[in-house]
Amino acid sequence: MKQLLCVVLLAIIPFSYALYFHISETERKCFIEEIPEETQVIINYKTELFDTRTGGYMQSSPGVGMHVQISNPDSKIILSRLYSYEGRISFTSHMPGEHVICLYSNSTKWVGASQLRVHLDIQVGEHAIDYAQVAQKDKLSELQLRVRQLLDQCDQITKEQNYQRYREERFRATSESTNQRVFWWSLAQLGILVCMGVWQMRHLKSFFEAKKLV
Repeated sequence: MKQLLCVVLLAIIPFSYALYFHISETERKCFIEEIPEETQVIINYKTELFDTRTGGYMQSSPGVGMHVQISNPDSKIILSRLYSYEGRISFTSHMPGEHVICLYSNSTKWVGASQLRVHLDIQVGEHAIDYAQVAQKDKLSELQLRVRQLLDQCDQITKEQNYQRYREERFRATSESTNQRVFWWSLAQLGILVCMGVWQMRHLKSFFEAKKLV
């Protein structure tokens, strides 16, 4: 049953995606990636400069760099470094939650180009493992390698399930805290209304007694 659950979840949970985007010299692009605890992440990127003569994109020159900054869910910077025009970055998450990955170019190195195209590939969990290298290093057969992949996939699914439970507990705690605040605020409003009503009744009684109407 557990193996069947792993297979089903593997079909619906994405662990990797690739895209490209354009940035100008002073522009910063950030991506939010929800990552479980103790999960390896691999970021591959490549930059291309816009060629005004051909109207297309060409490979960036070595002088063009890309600054990469990664923050954890507590907004603490865990990586901030200037890389070359093409690179591969690896890090491991030590707490579950939303990690912010920001990229921007070193604007002083652009020559004759107004736009930069960045190809970005983010791989999370077992997708970040090079199994060809693992097989060569540990001398695994094809069957042993496949079993290793399935074990890593199930381990990643377990981490993802733990992260979803963590999110659910955090959401429940937030909901309970909000409900409690709403309750006490409603109670305070009721108390204020009661006090205002009592004060108005006493004020009107004193007014009528002063006018000898009662």
